[in-house]
Amino acid sequence: MTEGVLPDTEIRAMIAAGAITAAPEVTDAQLQPASLDLRLGTVAYRVRASFLCGRGATVADRLAEFEMHRVSLQDGAVLEKGCVYLVPLAEGLRLPAGVTAVCNAKSSTGRLDLLTRVVTDGGVEFDRIPEGYDGALWAEICPRSFSVLVRPGMRLNQIRFRRGRAELSDAALRALHARTRLVDGDPVISAGLGFSVDLRPATGDLVGYRAKPHTGVIDLDRIGQYPAAEFWEEIRTTEGRIILDPGAFYILVSREAVTIPPDHAAEMAPYLAMVGEFRVHYAGFFDPGFGHAEAGGAGSRGVLEVRCHEAPFVLEHAQVVGRLVYERMAALPARLYGADIKSNYQGQGLKLAKHFK
Repeated sequence: MTEGVLPDTEIRAMIAAGAITAAPEVTDAQLQPASLDLRLGTVAYRVRASFLCGRGATVADRLAEFEMHRVSLQDGAVLEKGCVYLVPLAEGLRLPAGVTAVCNAKSSTGRLDLLTRVVTDGGVEFDRIPEGYDGALWAEICPRSFSVLVRPGMRLNQIRFRRGRAELSDAALRALHARTRLVDGDPVISAGLGFSVDLRPATGDLVGYRAKPHTGVIDLDRIGQYPAAEFWEEIRTTEGRIILDPGAFYILVSREAVTIPPDHAAEMAPYLAMVGEFRVHYAGFFDPGFGHAEAGGAGSRGVLEVRCHEAPFVLEHAQVVGRLVYERMAALPARLYGADIKSNYQGQGLKLAKHFK
């Protein structure tokens, strides 16, 4: 069978074969071109600290050590900023041999500074699931900037499946760019496609947003309902640089407009700490068709979720802050991002999460 990221058609086949289990059943709205949205279950467990199970242990085993209290989500419940919660997911896995999985936060989740990762029985890594895994999935959720109201069935995480090796080498990535331009300028290719930050916008001086420290609760079901000014401070500059404050969370945008061809997918790699005192992005999936002209994109900027660490840090225009790792699809998906499904961020520039107006 062909190696690569599994498309929506194969994900459907996995559901039919029982490799993906769910109660209630998976809905069509959960299927993305190269991933499946995961849904929250009915209860949240407040825990003392984030943890990994380790080999031979289950999440239930470790919950007995770290649980503080539990909250029903049936009528909606607030997950408070700065606290750590574990929520069982509606989906489980019985992965066949040769198929691995990786999870990530959905775009809107990351833009709200919701740290959310998938935890498995026997797991030694967050968000990484080995072949042959047979068991439940849990979401660890830690709201960092805003308290949020959640309900069962909400989709904060997504899962992508791979067969064999999917990642492109730098040589293959250069060849792909020669066939289909992946970026609107000269590509910076080193273990993926380099992303740099845009701090000299073509018009105006708005370069980003910083989360306000004391805000109200965000109901994740309310789309386009919250005034941005109540939750975000605008960041403006005419100097091509900003100073990041320790502990603060920023929404910025990439200088490059990128394209993901229909026969490829991509993942934003976690930021390497040796470049500065900050982290860019909680990592995220880019679906086939993102920014692609035939899917209505004509290039789309990457939104950068930036958190500064211990020391103030000067971020300069065009500084490389992250990279996109491109992967082959095992087959073309039935639907492309932006063309055949409702896609909130196709053709995007600097943009907050869909909850804000």
